[in-house]
Order: sequence, then C-alpha cells, then structure tokens
Amino acid sequence: MSQATGGQAAPAHPTGTVRLTVQGNVMTVGLTPTVVVSGHPVRARFGTQDVPVWAGPNRVEAHAQWMRRYGQASLEFDVPPGGVVPVHYAVPWHQFTRGAMGHEKQTRPGAWVFGVLIGVPLLLVVLAVAAGLFAG
Repeated sequence: MSQATGGQAAPAHPTGTVRLTVQGNVMTVGLTPTVVVSGHPVRARFGTQDVPVWAGPNRVEAHAQWMRRYGQASLEFDVPPGGVVPVHYAVPWHQFTRGAMGHEKQTRPGAWVFGVLIGVPLLLVVLAVAAGLFAG
C-alpha cells in the first residue's frame, strides 16, 4: 500500500460486489461468454459468481462468440460501499440477436427463431416419412 505524505496511509477505496449470473443451457455450454466489468475482463462461467468491484459507478458488458460476435448486452449501475448488486446476462438462443441483461433473471432472446430453425426441418422429415409410408 502506498503511503500518503506525512506518514499516513492512503484511505482505502470502498468496495462492493457484482453478483453475476450467466444464464445459458446445454446448447451454449461450449460457448462461454466474454464478460467485462468496468473495463476488466472477468473469467466468466455459466451460473452465479461474485465479482469484487470498487463502490460507485460500474458497467458490465457481455457477448458470446461462435462464427461471429453476438449476444451483446451491457448495463450501467452504482454499487454501494459493501453492497451486492445482482446482474443477470442471458445468452440468446441463436447468433442473430442481442443478449439480455438486467438486475433480475432474464428471458433468453430468440427462442421462437430457434424453434422455427429446428421445427421446420423436423416437420419436413416427418412429412417425408409419412408420405413414404402411405405411398407404398
């Protein structure tokens, strides 16, 4: 710790905690998002983890990466000295939309598009099999 002039210790800057929850599912397990808290990269993982921060204004940014960067989201807020601020980041269902971030659990964006992308091919396979069964 550095010393202030006159031999006195510099006052400690108050700290707080960001309680970061990264929401995902089995489809996103291998694609752990990149998280930056107040300009500092954080080794993020799915689930909840506490990140110590300076009290005062803070910013959390997150995105995922597969073939391109996607799921971008950010949130600015104040952390009180000794306080804990919850932040939830939800990775989207697909790479063509933004993520969701807030102080409460988030709904993962893009579920209907993901359902269509999976459902239409499955429907075509079922129809092809059914047509084959009735043709002969």
